[in-house]
Amino acid sequence: MTDLDWNSGTWTTTPTRVEVAADGMRVTAAEGSDAWRTTSYGFVHDTEHALLAPFAQDTAVEVSFRLDFAAQFDQAGLFVKVDEATWIKAGVERSDGEDSLGAVVTRGVSDWSLSPVSGWHGRLVTMRASRSGDALTIRARVDDEPWRMVRVAPLDADAAVTAGPMCCAPSRGDLTVLFTAWRSVAADASLHPDD
Repeated sequence: MTDLDWNSGTWTTTPTRVEVAADGMRVTAAEGSDAWRTTSYGFVHDTEHALLAPFAQDTAVEVSFRLDFAAQFDQAGLFVKVDEATWIKAGVERSDGEDSLGAVVTRGVSDWSLSPVSGWHGRLVTMRASRSGDALTIRARVDDEPWRMVRVAPLDADAAVTAGPMCCAPSRGDLTVLFTAWRSVAADASLHPDD
């Protein structure tokens, strides 16, 4: 496991404010920030705040953050990017009054999946994206509970990829997220624990 320096990445869109302290990195998202391409809504948003560093094949990236959302579409987690039209964001998003774990996989156009995690509010969430072969496997957990599978998505084995912490605030201007960890770890050994 290697902890990544908060200063080692590059922002896709500079946040309103970034403060690095002993307990982690606090990021204040700009109002209207989001990542989405076309599907159902008909617009392209590419104003997410994602702090990205190179993401090598056969490794995984983990991002931890304190879940404290209040407004519609508040979101935080991790972002994996190939190019402007090929990326994945995964994390927790506040949608229709509840916190939900999910992912948006974008290959030209975006899709979206969510599953409620009402018992996670106020706790430490860790997202893991594991890159192996032609796939990206996304898992999540809260505190020290077991990992949950979130998504398996295609990812070109030869692509130059970057990844790191992400947050967005589509509907307000005062969302501040405390990220407590950003690390590189070994890729998951298999898709299923018993393999």
